[in-house]
Amino acid sequence: MTLRSVKQTIPALETSDGAGVRIKRSLGQHQSVRMDPFLMLDEFGSAEAADYIAGFPSHPHRGFETVTYMIEGHMLHEDHLGNQGDLRNGGVQWMTAGRGIIHSEMPQQEQGVMRGFQLWLNLPAAEKMTDAGYRDIQPEDIPEIPITGARVKLIAGELTLDGTRHQGAVTGGSTEPLYADIHLDAEGQVTLPVAAGHNAMLYLYEGEARLGDQALRRSAASVLGEGDRITVTAGASGARLLLIAGKPIGEPIVQYGPFVMNTREEIEQALRDYRDGRLTA
Repeated sequence: MTLRSVKQTIPALETSDGAGVRIKRSLGQHQSVRMDPFLMLDEFGSAEAADYIAGFPSHPHRGFETVTYMIEGHMLHEDHLGNQGDLRNGGVQWMTAGRGIIHSEMPQQEQGVMRGFQLWLNLPAAEKMTDAGYRDIQPEDIPEIPITGARVKLIAGELTLDGTRHQGAVTGGSTEPLYADIHLDAEGQVTLPVAAGHNAMLYLYEGEARLGDQALRRSAASVLGEGDRITVTAGASGARLLLIAGKPIGEPIVQYGPFVMNTREEIEQALRDYRDGRLTA
């Protein structure tokens, strides 16, 4: 067994998206800053309503999936398929844009903290024009694995610990995504398997932690090198961090805003389809 270490650190940059929502973007801050099969990771978090109240009015997507994980707050998803989803503390929305979806994500609060993450997961060429879909995952449907000194919320993928296989709220998929929220007690430590050959990263968002003897930077994508497991240790105040991993697709990526395809011609077709009302046909 080989421990992974940090090979690249991508500090999140402050920016805005939607109708002016303040975010921190690590993966995806430039189109060259990705980790196949993941396109983008945004962290949002503020107690100031002005930073989030305008939300994300109706907009299109094609060619990938979005995973929104709400730690604190309340946001409403609505799409052209008629889906409505209330995203609340601890919940997840998993949306497959496929050939096309038009949706909105609007805050349902006028004060208080709104905090969470949105991850964009690419689809291989063979799946980019699949039917759109949506899953509203409640907090109680996300398995939580207790470990001495830690607990792991397993949003997606599988983990085998001490001979027991644990399945996340979402499993399968051609990229075999692993998405876990790790909570470490003060000085707590956890060792988790990560499939060899899969790209992986850690994102520390609370407290202090280190991977082996390497300190992790907060609000940064810590992209990991090769190996098949990680050992993370928290500092004196504990830590919370995301583990994200997946099987690389290894195909060309051409992105234009909310459309992610393999060729420029496919992007131009997506733009025509959206303009002509055929994106979701």
